[in-house]
Amino acid sequence: MLKNTLYCCLFALCSMLNSCGCNHAHTSDVALLQEGDILFQDIDCGNLCTAIKAVTNGVAGKKFTHCALVVKLLDTLKVIEAIGDDVQINTLYNFLKRTGETNELKNCTVGRLKNEYSLIIKNAVSYAKEQLGKPYDNLFKINNGRLYCSELLYEAFKSANNNIAFFELQPMTFKEPKTNSYFSAWVDYYKLLNSKIPEGELGTNPGLISLSNKLNIINQKKIQCN
Repeated sequence: MLKNTLYCCLFALCSMLNSCGCNHAHTSDVALLQEGDILFQDIDCGNLCTAIKAVTNGVAGKKFTHCALVVKLLDTLKVIEAIGDDVQINTLYNFLKRTGETNELKNCTVGRLKNEYSLIIKNAVSYAKEQLGKPYDNLFKINNGRLYCSELLYEAFKSANNNIAFFELQPMTFKEPKTNSYFSAWVDYYKLLNSKIPEGELGTNPGLISLSNKLNIINQKKIQCN
């Protein structure tokens, strides 16, 4: 089932957070956050997020609704993410604050590429930076000139991997488990967009990426912003 996608980011509908001077991310326990790390979050965006989590699973059974890529800008770690209206850069402080984290990482999961894939990180980050300002894909359709959160990561690492898919795509479902009925939230959502529900079309989602055997999950604690 999928492993839907999907709303990596109706958090546009959730409030955007104030900027902060977050210059470095560090941990007193494990390794430092690094450029190329992937951050996974469970953000509450109402009925749509509930529908997403009902049909998607992440690593260790976790339910994720959003993901972002850690990048370095002028020696400062930030995140690039597709959220709200477009692909944008945000501070780690603001990213973590969405799930109530400012000094300790409790609700966010960190995925890091295994060593054998580390050489493609630079090109994946470069691709992601080139997408800044690209509109958010509220239809959740691959290759339509817009990007949703996990699609940004899928395309960035595909581009860095000589245009060969690095993460998987799977058929999406917008239906309630064990039924043949669409979640009413998705029916209303796509009706508002005057678009057909893309049931069965290939897509990605944060949980699916978190399950990739190309990632190590970092048990990171006490990530702080100074």
